[in-house]
Amino acid sequence: MTRAQRILDHVTVKPGTPASLATRDAGWLGGADYEQLSKDELEAEARRVLAHDVERLAQAQELLWASDDRALLVVFQAMDAAGKDSAIGYVMSGVNPQGVQVVGFKQPSSEELDHTFLWRIAKAVPERGRIGIFNRSHYEEVVALRVHPEWLAKQRLPDGPDTPGFWEGRYEDINAFERHLDRNGTKVVKFFLHLSRDEQKRRFLARLDNPQREWAFNAADVDERERWDDYVAAYEAALTATSTPWAPWYVIPADEKWFTQALVAAILVDTIEGFGLQWPQLMPAAHEANVAARRRLEAEPVTAPS
Repeated sequence: MTRAQRILDHVTVKPGTPASLATRDAGWLGGADYEQLSKDELEAEARRVLAHDVERLAQAQELLWASDDRALLVVFQAMDAAGKDSAIGYVMSGVNPQGVQVVGFKQPSSEELDHTFLWRIAKAVPERGRIGIFNRSHYEEVVALRVHPEWLAKQRLPDGPDTPGFWEGRYEDINAFERHLDRNGTKVVKFFLHLSRDEQKRRFLARLDNPQREWAFNAADVDERERWDDYVAAYEAALTATSTPWAPWYVIPADEKWFTQALVAAILVDTIEGFGLQWPQLMPAAHEANVAARRRLEAEPVTAPS
């Protein structure tokens, strides 16, 4: 097994096994394969790999767009301040904006509440040839709402969260939905950015200390921070129940953003390259028309520079 394979194996929640968030180190930086490097050396190497993979991702996305056969749906979930926005920004910095769509799901509208919880999610799934990114997603329905079951009242469900099997039923719905997407050509890749509580506090305080970043701080996030253990338990249950062969969860250490971004980029590049896509082949008539057009272009007189 290569170093890259060992890292991937470490961050993957294997289907049918516990996510084990309590035993995962949010500051993990690659394990024994990299212990001979100083942190500065490791950061420099990660940034070099990230830059290379951003270029590879741009090429892979161009092929995805041109082939128009597959789609990629990338799901980001995390505690507040884990770095979802920066990961999306850095990793996608080289791709053609026409081929990417980012959706963030807020509180559902009255129209959305009149449908099932997956209705608005299905509407936002990317079309073939595109990368879709969910910055928070349908997993809020089994994480935030599990921590705050009172919020479910607006959905006017026949059975409430106290009904035996309620959350298991939602996991089943999500797994079936994601398998449907996979069977129809949309690959689902899910990242949980695993942030430590101490690092979240540091990032919150850094925002408050910086007048240009204070806008990114929400005082209500501190209220949610007091429910940290409840959120960890909800994520543990959700990741364990919904990491599948067709839509795996990756628990990405998030205390160092440069390491987070390098891992996310590498996984996305490998995923798209694993599709085995081919550049479109022209029909003979179209090719002949292009050959004739080339002859006309080459026959044009060269214009002297003015």
